[in-house]
Amino acid sequence: MEKYSQFRDRGSGIAPFFPVSSPTSTLYLPVNIFLFAVKLPLFLAITVAYFFFLQWLPLGAFTRKAMLWVILGAPGIWWIDLQIDGVKKGSLAREKQRLPTPSSIIASSFTSPVDALYLAAIFDPVFTVSYPGTRQVRPISLLGAMLRALSGPEEAPPAGVKLVDLGTLVSENPDSVIVVFPECTTTNGKGILPLSPSLLNVPSTTKIFPINLRYSPPDITTPLPGRYWSFLWNLLSQQTHCIRVRIAEAVYNPAKPGDVSSEKKDKYLVNFLDLPEEESTDMSSGMRKRGVNAEEQKVLDQVGEALARLGRVKRVGLTVKDKAAFVGAWSKKIR
Repeated sequence: MEKYSQFRDRGSGIAPFFPVSSPTSTLYLPVNIFLFAVKLPLFLAITVAYFFFLQWLPLGAFTRKAMLWVILGAPGIWWIDLQIDGVKKGSLAREKQRLPTPSSIIASSFTSPVDALYLAAIFDPVFTVSYPGTRQVRPISLLGAMLRALSGPEEAPPAGVKLVDLGTLVSENPDSVIVVFPECTTTNGKGILPLSPSLLNVPSTTKIFPINLRYSPPDITTPLPGRYWSFLWNLLSQQTHCIRVRIAEAVYNPAKPGDVSSEKKDKYLVNFLDLPEEESTDMSSGMRKRGVNAEEQKVLDQVGEALARLGRVKRVGLTVKDKAAFVGAWSKKIR
């Protein structure tokens, strides 16, 4: 793995793009094969029936959510460990204001197709795709969001696709939660990538809820694109899976777009003077490149730090461009 050392975060050594494998025993291989053979037809039948037929019927949100829970249950995703910042276990019913509600934003970690499936089963939201170089997002369906977790990284939106501001999307969907995957591409859950500036178009009165999802066993994460059968094997050959869901307190976006060149006047950048000159220059140039001023960067940092804290991981400096380079290098290895 020495040849992939450039795809580790310089400060922490974290490698967020490497596939994760769980230890297995040959003694359990017949059991794994049996479970896979039994679950695969059931899972495919339910999934195909829902996405190609049932979801188009006027069934209502409750029925759709129930069907999505059936899809989650088919591979054995029964255990959900849910915790919310500032809420004691058993008192959630009295603290519903700490949960995402219609017209709010979910800024979710992005590690697996199950992310979108679980969020849809709970919130019935509108899903979006974010990109590192634009503040606009692309609305997509649930199936599109799941397939995005198995697709390659995109540094820019494809030509001709419809993009929209999150503020506009919120106003057009007042009865829905909006889900954003601000890291722009999947990881193995071991680090949080730099966030897209798409969150900066959220209105100042709209709540942004950072949500981190982790899995046990963790091998159903899909940091590498195109591994459909590997994902299905890891998902269906185990008896059960657990999702660890953590929801942070709401974050607001009070930042106003401004001149990035004047960012050094902001108090936030006073702390930059205490950093090594090279590191300070890199961070400042990165902000200018993305068109983000210091006040806006505070908002992105607040969301990113919440995602890292919830997932008990660190933020890393690797980007979507690094992910694309890693995928290219990994593809050459397996040829």
